[in-house]
Amino acid sequence: MAHIQTQSEWEAEMAQKIFTFIRHELYLELRYLEPALLALAFCPADGLSAFATDGRYLRVSPGWMITVFQKNAPFLDRAYLHTVFHCLFRHLWIGGKRDVRSWHVACDIAAERVIDALDKGCTRRILNLLRRDTYASLSREEGGISAAVIYRWLKRQDKERFRLLEAEFYTDDHRYWPKEEDMQKPSCIQARQEWEQKANQASLLQSQRGTEQKAGEEAFAAQVRAKKARRSYADFLRKFAVLREEARLDPDEFDLGYYSYGFLLYGRMPLIEPLETKESLKIREFVIVIDTSYSTSGELVEGFLKETAAILSRKNSFFESCLIRIIQCDDQVRMDQTVEAGEAVKRLPDSFRIAGGGGTDFRPAFSYVEKLQKAGELKHLGGLLYFTDGKGIYPAKKPGYKTAFLFLGDYEEDAVPPWAMRLRLEPEEWMK
Repeated sequence: MAHIQTQSEWEAEMAQKIFTFIRHELYLELRYLEPALLALAFCPADGLSAFATDGRYLRVSPGWMITVFQKNAPFLDRAYLHTVFHCLFRHLWIGGKRDVRSWHVACDIAAERVIDALDKGCTRRILNLLRRDTYASLSREEGGISAAVIYRWLKRQDKERFRLLEAEFYTDDHRYWPKEEDMQKPSCIQARQEWEQKANQASLLQSQRGTEQKAGEEAFAAQVRAKKARRSYADFLRKFAVLREEARLDPDEFDLGYYSYGFLLYGRMPLIEPLETKESLKIREFVIVIDTSYSTSGELVEGFLKETAAILSRKNSFFESCLIRIIQCDDQVRMDQTVEAGEAVKRLPDSFRIAGGGGTDFRPAFSYVEKLQKAGELKHLGGLLYFTDGKGIYPAKKPGYKTAFLFLGDYEEDAVPPWAMRLRLEPEEWMK
């Protein structure tokens, strides 16, 4: 007997066809976004009146999608592109400790601004006065118009203005965005990394077209470039981990079958013994230099240390013999503090006292570290992190270890030496 299709099955099938149609329409006008447009898997979900995503699935109520398609099909094109832009710009993963409601509105404005600037036929809409005024006001903000900049701008608006903006730019449902406590889960890390790859692909495909970019495409490219420097600090810190054997059992390399079979053959003698060492990727020894010049806020330094201590206190971050050197420097080295792995790391923010207040010169810190190496006090240096506002004199010579500058806000890209890694940090991440 032939299967009789239920109403819910029919709706799911029709919604899937509409989804395919939407992606095809967007692809025809935005070919460089093909990898991103195809990235989200369709997932029927009741109770939604907008698109929603967790970075892997596009969750949508089939009934709602069919109704909107019948009444206003172009809205779905725009709404889907809006959701894809959230993922491409990594809005789901870089909220940090910001106020959630304000952050979501900022992300909506950032995505909508790029779509309006693109001005494509399948997503075009007439700009009302509120949108025009908002974009004009944001264009006067320093540091571009990323979601982080918009967030700070929103914090200066009154409650009524905020409410109007929230209603005007609302497009999709953010209920499935990862929570702060979920950010270190493997599935969450993997989703973020995959979207970073999609962003890089889109940027490369866009540049390969060889035609002059219009304002909207420049706005998209600017958002992608900005997010490259706004990665998770915890992810960035992993770059300073090293691979080394340590004394502990390695269950991944141990076959329980052979172990048990030995007892069957020989009684009390196992056929193989478990490995007593395991290769681990952990932090062994590195230096943190803190810019304590007059231009660096003490509140930001305190927040940075608390976040660093929290990350380094996590299980499996350190080798047992790990050593961290905390150096304070403005235009000269003011203080040097040694911290060993364990409870000392957790107590670091409480015992730290800022010393300095002069100008900014990065060179003395590097010279000081070189002296420590020659004296044998730093034998296994994995790298150096320099927390700064970026307004200083860089060393001309490349050191013999990994070096990264952590910048508070915007910095002069051309001034940073090519051998240095860099990560832009948003002030809101450290002032909570």
